[in-house]
Amino acid sequence: MTDPIAGDPAGMGTLEEAVSACRRAAEEAPLVGRLHHRLGEALSSLERWEEAAAAFRRAAELEPDVPAPHRRLGEVLSRLGRWEEAAAAFQRALSRDRAATGWDPAPGPPADLRDLYLDLMKQCLTFMLWNAKDGSLLEMRGGPVYALAIGVKRLLRLVRPLDPAMRAGGHDWPALAHTMVGTRRLDNVRDCIEDVLRNRVPGDLIEAGVWRGGVTIFMRAVLRAHGVRDRTVWVADSFAGLPRPDRARYPEDHHYDLSGFKSLAVPVDEVRANFARYGLLDGQVAFVEGWFRDSLPAAPIERLAVMRLDADLYESTMDALTNLYPRLSPGGYVIVDDYWNSPPCHRAVNDYRRQHGIEEPIVIVDWSGVTWQKKKA
Repeated sequence: MTDPIAGDPAGMGTLEEAVSACRRAAEEAPLVGRLHHRLGEALSSLERWEEAAAAFRRAAELEPDVPAPHRRLGEVLSRLGRWEEAAAAFQRALSRDRAATGWDPAPGPPADLRDLYLDLMKQCLTFMLWNAKDGSLLEMRGGPVYALAIGVKRLLRLVRPLDPAMRAGGHDWPALAHTMVGTRRLDNVRDCIEDVLRNRVPGDLIEAGVWRGGVTIFMRAVLRAHGVRDRTVWVADSFAGLPRPDRARYPEDHHYDLSGFKSLAVPVDEVRANFARYGLLDGQVAFVEGWFRDSLPAAPIERLAVMRLDADLYESTMDALTNLYPRLSPGGYVIVDDYWNSPPCHRAVNDYRRQHGIEEPIVIVDWSGVTWQKKKA
């Protein structure tokens, strides 16, 4: 039997191929719950919700005492509008959490208020609370043909509203929203943070590449919701956009020059102001400013529990992994935003894992992001 997402993922190919690999593994070992869980994650990434629900339900049946498949089943059932079934699944997940770990999230607010707060934060940060009616940023670049295409898209948007599903899936560059990652990737951030809190994995949280700061604001909100006072959220960015590719040293970045996109250059003061809008700019938030090759080696970070990379390029991704992964505690999480969406990022992650003998399984988050958990000591 082969674990389709373990080891070097370079051969996984497209998401459809990943789904096929997960399905084959689940068929080869039909009584292994985690394989059905991974199939559910892969199907979720393609928004095949009914099939994903069936896979998560099977995983929950095979591993009834494990909280994760019950929680993911609840999330998928919510997307399908099957609210009573979703509520029952969430309740099973909560009871398993408490039974398995004895973890009590106090002194934070009660679970229902915590969920309401974090869901509202998620809807505000993505502008989904207003059905993503802020629209998308589209810059006039790439010559007259590109400019004409963008002009046509803008004209169409005047008469046809933006599909909120595009924003929920993280498929556009929002005009006003504070994050472009979509709701599923924010759910993944919450899942990872709550897991390290539950299992007392030591360390802070960081995102390398923050744009307007939305994900790091959400990280701070999760800590606030759980009454956590001894962890810091590190906000790392150039705050000047992306670097011009160094084609001599990093040929993988040759065709991915994003340095001219002004909308990606969000000043640090604007990001600070965004934290303040939500009442979350405090002593548990720290900023690391500069290109990653310069800023991260000297950053005064001792240990990390969750590190999220949204660096797009090979060079930036490799700089972030090189300087942050050694500080990640065993049991902590790596989240990579652009693994499926950016070939240079995909290559950098694969190269780093191969060079350092990292064999922990990669788990699909959605059409763009992945995560893995560092091997526990």
